[in-house]
Amino acid sequence: MNLSGYPALKSSGVPWLGDVAVDWDVQPLKYLVITRVTDGPHATPDIFSEGIPFVSAEAINHGRINFDKIRGHITEEDHKSFSKKYKPQRGDIYLVKSGATTGRIAIVETDAEFNIWSPLAAIRCDPTIVTPYFLYFYMHSREFQTGIELSWSFGTQQNIGMGVIENLDVPLPSLSEQKQIAAFLNWKTGQIDALIARKQALLEKLKEKRIAVITQAVTKGFNPAAPMRDSGIPCLGQVPQHWAVKRLKFCVSKVGSGVTPKGGAEAYELSGIPLFRSQNIHFDGLRLDDIVFISEETHSDMSNSQVASGDVLLNITGASIGRCYYVPENFGEGNVNQHVTIIRPEAEMLTRFLHLVICSDVGQTQIDLEQSGSGREGLTFFAIKNFVVALPDLSEQAEIVRKVASQLSRVDALQLKVESAIAKLTEYRTALITAATTGKIDVRNVKAPT
Repeated sequence: MNLSGYPALKSSGVPWLGDVAVDWDVQPLKYLVITRVTDGPHATPDIFSEGIPFVSAEAINHGRINFDKIRGHITEEDHKSFSKKYKPQRGDIYLVKSGATTGRIAIVETDAEFNIWSPLAAIRCDPTIVTPYFLYFYMHSREFQTGIELSWSFGTQQNIGMGVIENLDVPLPSLSEQKQIAAFLNWKTGQIDALIARKQALLEKLKEKRIAVITQAVTKGFNPAAPMRDSGIPCLGQVPQHWAVKRLKFCVSKVGSGVTPKGGAEAYELSGIPLFRSQNIHFDGLRLDDIVFISEETHSDMSNSQVASGDVLLNITGASIGRCYYVPENFGEGNVNQHVTIIRPEAEMLTRFLHLVICSDVGQTQIDLEQSGSGREGLTFFAIKNFVVALPDLSEQAEIVRKVASQLSRVDALQLKVESAIAKLTEYRTALITAATTGKIDVRNVKAPT
């Protein structure tokens, strides 16, 4: 689709906004709302499994409220009390104003009762000035998100104040143009989102394929003629007759995690000894772009959690529980905090074989069972030591590691292509929204299907 720009542009007068269509106005957000921008209660209510849905930042994703990701439920009494300050209604727009997802946007598309918490700013458009979906799309633009990033401050986490939000500028065509732009973007982003959804579904299938390959390898091996026996362990099932079935504690010399360095984040250095945190540990590798460092002295004080080449690092708390990877050869010195456990294999178990075991359905099922069975929020050393593994000899472990790597290389290559396509579609989506809501393209004569 070839779309021309408006006949003429003008400077918006806002550095991060740039040029807008010459006939458009530019107004601070506070002049476009029917009530002042507000937020949810700052008090922490009691949370229950039933009641009035209570929405916070974690439920705001992909432009919508995901009610499967809400904080929980509050009582009718709390809902009535909180509604005196703000009560949600259809067409309201939410902006996450604090935390790691600051800048995320959602629009209310339900008449059902719910309420929100303080990390969300609520924006209620004046319909005589701005249509909610135009503002909603504009707030997804690259320019508006840049304005957010330039305006937020940092305490313990990034945040943006209510007064700052109210003064963020909005380009403003006529109401009729706003509706045309919103209809066009609803149509085009719907097409893009459908393409992205199909590619994400393919990614999920590739992830399932990856786990299936690994699980088959670490429970059955690659010799289809090998005699099998019942392991006696439901998650293992049948295993090759010549494989041992052991508790992990008999195959490793260490299971232990670190501690918070004395002084917490203030102990972090710009350089020094790498300190692995849960965000650095992923199934496909160690991500070091946001690694933090500690001093030699702190590292020495944390002698029990110093890592060595060949250690498997396992996340034991939080949303990333169960993710694991290993310390490569010649990595050098490193340490872990309290959210990461070091598992150090002994001579009869290869590091990369242990990594595959934990990544497999067998390993992840045992992690899940420990969580659901105990109600705890983290894995204990006792639980990890008692994980069950099927163990071939070293030569067969090495063969399994090699063959799994070969099979997964094809899966990984396809996954990279799909991820690249999703990234390009996502970028195109943002660029289209930005161009349409700032007057870089003219969609007035484009009729969106109804």
